[in-house]
Amino acid sequence: MEVKVLSSIKEYQPGPQIPQSIWMTLGLPSRGAMLHDVVREGLPFKFLERIASALQMQRGDISKAICVSPTTMARRAKAGRFNTIESDRFVALIAVFENALTLFEDDVAAATEWMATPVRGLGSKRPLDMMRTRVETEAVIDLIGRLDRTVLV
Repeated sequence: MEVKVLSSIKEYQPGPQIPQSIWMTLGLPSRGAMLHDVVREGLPFKFLERIASALQMQRGDISKAICVSPTTMARRAKAGRFNTIESDRFVALIAVFENALTLFEDDVAAATEWMATPVRGLGSKRPLDMMRTRVETEAVIDLIGRLDRTVLV
């Protein structure tokens, strides 16, 4: 008995995986009352390491971005928690990074590099340096939106 093998049958190749949200990766709610409560309470210090890992950034770069000096960082490590303002800046950084990931089609390395590079549309400032105020953060998110829709800046 002869067995015929069909040459038209191809090996199964799974499709691209749906990327997990940066918020899910960090174990944080992305919006709503739960996020508000977490920010008001202050993020636990352990989130610094999670954020650094997820964003592929150095802890020092993140602490500069959210305006936390090395001495304050040492105090936060001892206390085990960031204050409300610092937690709010962390959330802003994560939101900007989430938008950058969308712009760079979930390429974490490209998004991280863009965040650390001076951008003409931001007055030659690095997006990472514009996490200090809500106005600057919104300018970065606005620019990402314009770039994503290919609006010239």
